[in-house]
Amino acid sequence: MIKPFFRAGQQAGLVLGIAFAATLAGCNKSPAEVQYVAAPAAVAPAPAATVQVVQPAVVVQDDYVYYPNYEVYYSSNRHQYLYRDGNAWVTRSAPMGVSIDVLFASPSVRMDFHDSPERHHEVIMRSYPRNWAPPGRGHDQKDEPRDGKKDDRKDRR
Repeated sequence: MIKPFFRAGQQAGLVLGIAFAATLAGCNKSPAEVQYVAAPAAVAPAPAATVQVVQPAVVVQDDYVYYPNYEVYYSSNRHQYLYRDGNAWVTRSAPMGVSIDVLFASPSVRMDFHDSPERHHEVIMRSYPRNWAPPGRGHDQKDEPRDGKKDDRKDRR
């Protein structure tokens, strides 16, 4: 039989000795310095202020000029022409069937309503028919001065 190198009692002492040495070796090191740092308090950012910018309401009243010879309304605020095309009312940037120069040279009336012309058109047509001309000025009197005075020098012969 082979003799064991260590005996049973010696084996237990050896194991205990190694464990004790390992424990002491770990104790030789200085304990790690633990530093406690106070973190700043967690502050949630304030919610972004919701600013609602309200633009002032600009109310522009429609202003219409009516051209009876063509049954056309013109809004100088909108730069639009309004007239009937068949049974429908249309709004366009230019009148249909007449040049702007011819339209502007024809008799016109400034309207005193500020809503839609189609609401007033029947009354306007009766007040200002197609052949309407300002008082004191007929269609054949285009050479007459704007002040309504006739030049009677031609009649003096």
